[in-house]
Amino acid sequence: MKLGVIGLPQAGKTTIFNALTGENAPTSASAGRLEIHTAVVDVPDERLERLTAMFKPRKTIYAKVTYLDIAGLDGSTARTGISGALLNTLTQVDGFLHVVRCFQEESVLHPHGSVDPLRDINNMLSELLLNDLIAVERKLERLTEERKKGGGDKAAIERQLTLFERLHADLSAETPLRRVDLDPEEEKILASFGLLTRKPILTVLNLGEGQPAPQLTLDHPVVALQGKLEMEIAQLPPEDAALFMQEYGIEEPSLKRMIRLSYDLLNLQSFFTVGEDECRAWTVRRGATAYEAAGAIHSDLQRGFIRAEVTAYQDLIELGGLAEARTKGKLRLEGKEYIVKDGDIVHIRFSV
Repeated sequence: MKLGVIGLPQAGKTTIFNALTGENAPTSASAGRLEIHTAVVDVPDERLERLTAMFKPRKTIYAKVTYLDIAGLDGSTARTGISGALLNTLTQVDGFLHVVRCFQEESVLHPHGSVDPLRDINNMLSELLLNDLIAVERKLERLTEERKKGGGDKAAIERQLTLFERLHADLSAETPLRRVDLDPEEEKILASFGLLTRKPILTVLNLGEGQPAPQLTLDHPVVALQGKLEMEIAQLPPEDAALFMQEYGIEEPSLKRMIRLSYDLLNLQSFFTVGEDECRAWTVRRGATAYEAAGAIHSDLQRGFIRAEVTAYQDLIELGGLAEARTKGKLRLEGKEYIVKDGDIVHIRFSV
């Protein structure tokens, strides 16, 4: 899972990035320059900790999430479209965390002269949408030229023309493409096209200390954080962080809450493999089959898939082990089409 942290200059993107990752990246403004900080963090999961305590493996491997703090978007690229290294970076992430400034601080000037969260949200969404509109228009020009020349797969060209004309109409009506229904063939056509409004987005309201969150109505998820305070907590030793959180009435670090929201945003879930060698968390999309879960572990397991041994996490915890789960009939044999549930403990039987 790879998430891009975006926002206007002086919104506190790097502050939020540091809060999520425990990094200490400099928070000085980039003034629209392309600048990227990257960090890979473990996905906190109390279930994996309990499984580790039960099986006492040689190693425990958490699922990972990669955060990219991406500076460079400032509202000025909309006229010509986003280009170069910035666009390449944006197209490679799975979703966006859009940091929006809500805090007031005279020493940190807002690029538009005043703090207005809804204006800034709309500016960023417009920049992403206009970039897609320009990209779709260029694609339509190329397809139209191909049709005039008469070469290539005519049926494929017509299918793409129909699709991109529909996308152009949606974007012209200011509809982000994540709200547009696509069939599997259309999804395949667009898989490598890098349209930014197809990516899910979570708006992160960056509050000042003790500041209430503004009430906004958006068509996508919103979360509010006291970014500077959360960054300070993330950089403390665990014992000090716990005392700090207690003092300020913060129930849990922002990382845990944001990762849960990120999993929801990307429609993801975790399953586990356990044993004496390792206990490990794996990430798959919700609705994934046992066959797809096998592929997430290793292509050989998918290629030689025979059966999946599956135990629900809660059953395993309540019964105390795999042997007890098998005795009580809670360890099941499932085929390729079994839909993996969040928290399932899975062992793949395979032969290659």
